[in-house]
This record gives sequence, C-alpha cells and structure tokens, in this order.
Amino acid sequence: MRGRGNAASDVSLSGIPRSQVGDLQAAHVNIHNSSDRTANFAVQIDFRNAQGKVVETRYVGAENVRAGQTVHPYAISHQPPEPRLTAVVAKAERY
Repeated sequence: MRGRGNAASDVSLSGIPRSQVGDLQAAHVNIHNSSDRTANFAVQIDFRNAQGKVVETRYVGAENVRAGQTVHPYAISHQPPEPRLTAVVAKAERY
C-alpha cells in the first residue's frame, strides 16, 4: 500500500453517541465503493490524543461491497473514556 491507500477518499468517519457503545470512544466508518464493481476494503483508524500522538490503532474491513454501496462498520477504542481522543482515517485500501 502506498501512502494512505487507494480508497482513502472513499472513507469518512462520523461520531457515535457514547451511550450507544458503553461510554467508549468510537466512530462509524463510512466506506463507499465508488468503483464500478464489487470490492473489499481494509481500513486503518488511528485514535489520536490532543497532542496528535497516536495512542491506539484499530482496523475494520468490509467484504463484497457492491458498486455504489456504502457500509458502516464501527471502530471502537479500548482506551479509557478520558482523555478524549480523535479518530482519523490513516489508510484505506480497496482490493
């Protein structure tokens, strides 16, 4: 994989209320297949602290995502609820 991967522009994150995930820090990983055929995706999500340091990395995947389809797996941090972390898409690969 080079750089951020061939699918980084097809992946975004959105928040999840902590009440829905047992007060954990988590994000919806929005994976959109913009290609013209069914594909699989592997995504690396980094959770960063206020200083920008990566304190945890989680991986999510999606298989058999049809062309034009969007799927929404979760990335859930196992770090304590505080301090708050920011989730970012580090890499995403379509294969």
